[in-house]
Amino acid sequence: MPHFFISSNDIKDNKIIISDKENFSHIAKSLRIKKGENLLLIDENQIQYETVVDDISNKEITVSVKNSYKSCRRLDFRLYLAQSPLRSDAQSRVIEKATELGADAVYPVYTDNCALAESVIKKKIPKWQRIMYEASKQCERAYIPECYELSSLEKILSLKDSNFKIVAFCERYTDLTLHEYCSNYPIKKDEKLIVIIGPEGGFSQKEFNLFKSKNIPMLTLGNLILKADTAVTVALGNIIYEFNNYRKN
Repeated sequence: MPHFFISSNDIKDNKIIISDKENFSHIAKSLRIKKGENLLLIDENQIQYETVVDDISNKEITVSVKNSYKSCRRLDFRLYLAQSPLRSDAQSRVIEKATELGADAVYPVYTDNCALAESVIKKKIPKWQRIMYEASKQCERAYIPECYELSSLEKILSLKDSNFKIVAFCERYTDLTLHEYCSNYPIKKDEKLIVIIGPEGGFSQKEFNLFKSKNIPMLTLGNLILKADTAVTVALGNIIYEFNNYRKN
């Protein structure tokens, strides 16, 4: 079941009062939760609360805490997606799937072949942040990721000097696989990794040259040509798989 984000200030004497309009409306009106039913809540400290509804008034819901514990629903390394935004529903899927897969944040990046104008991207960022919020509730994430303001490849690559590891997926330009790369440079616990994925039209030659000049590893997802939104899901999923392989070894 989805959980709901609350503030630790709402907790007192093993009771939690839910009074903000959005959570109240979703729980009481959309889900039609009744007295005696269970609710799953989480606060800003990533503490999960298993609760039972005691009372529902016209403005607030009171629940009793039956169990609480630190949420485990987060990755053991910090994963960031830097991606050239796509049109319409495809970008909404990218944001949703990146959230489900545990990304800490998404950097919308304006590239030479970007499908959207800069002005359009800037207007859509609040919508994408909202998708992150809803997806986080649905998949019981420990915290809500962030959709940053529009950036450039140059700014993203400059983060390499701030203890970020950066990789770029560049189909048709490299035969170095993610598995081969991770065999030599395994992802470590708590490490910060930025994954760069381009638009449907791919990166320009100028952008390939930029990656090369900055010594950014350019990786492939295999011989098949994937749509950009599919590439995001496959890339992030494979990175998590490679991290788990390293951790088990």
